[in-house]
Amino acid sequence: MLKEQGLDMSFRASESLSEQIAQHLAQQIITGDLVEGERIQELRITKELNVSRGSVREALLILARRRLIEIYPRRGAVVSEMSAQQVRGLYEVVSMMLQIIVRKSAENWRQQDMEAFVAQIQRLQSLVDENDIEAFHEASFEFFRMSYRFAANPYVEQILEDLQPAIRRSYFLALHADRRELEESFSFLKGVVDNVLLRKGDQAAALVDDFCVHQRNRVLDSLMRVKQIEVAWAQRHRR
Repeated sequence: MLKEQGLDMSFRASESLSEQIAQHLAQQIITGDLVEGERIQELRITKELNVSRGSVREALLILARRRLIEIYPRRGAVVSEMSAQQVRGLYEVVSMMLQIIVRKSAENWRQQDMEAFVAQIQRLQSLVDENDIEAFHEASFEFFRMSYRFAANPYVEQILEDLQPAIRRSYFLALHADRRELEESFSFLKGVVDNVLLRKGDQAAALVDDFCVHQRNRVLDSLMRVKQIEVAWAQRHRR
């Protein structure tokens, strides 16, 4: 059983212990509790979660495959950098995969399929009204997971699942970078559903591409501001 700061997370038979540890650490990286360049100490995690060191090492390998950490000889695991090149590459691939999904959704949806999507849009609207960024962040990914099956392409689903931790990290940063991003993200999701309902796959795909470019730029701007603050701080301490 995982234990962390008094919180018990019961073992889920459908997922390995290493996968659960990886998800726990991934969430800390996504939300910024673990920052880029920070070393992940295996022994501390072992003690905090009451798990074996072998399970922690397997979890770190999972996180490395998902590009959330880098593992260096003699240095160990370090939270990976969000570089401009990585962000551009990430959104380029995500845009292509999501465009496939929305086009297929527009072609294949049936009335009974869309009830859940409309309900999820209503839920997202309430989260915007409550300004609940964390819950909106999570519900957005639930929304897209619901649409995977329309693609009828296991490769698309696997690519998006593998990229999801990196997408979550960027999306979390974007939502916290500007208060307007919450409403803009909701407007995008609602626009996609509206176009899918009208079976306008090309318009829905164009909206996906535009929004991915928009959010990519938002993340890049945020990263630039962080770097500028770091440089200014370093210069101040060298005086």
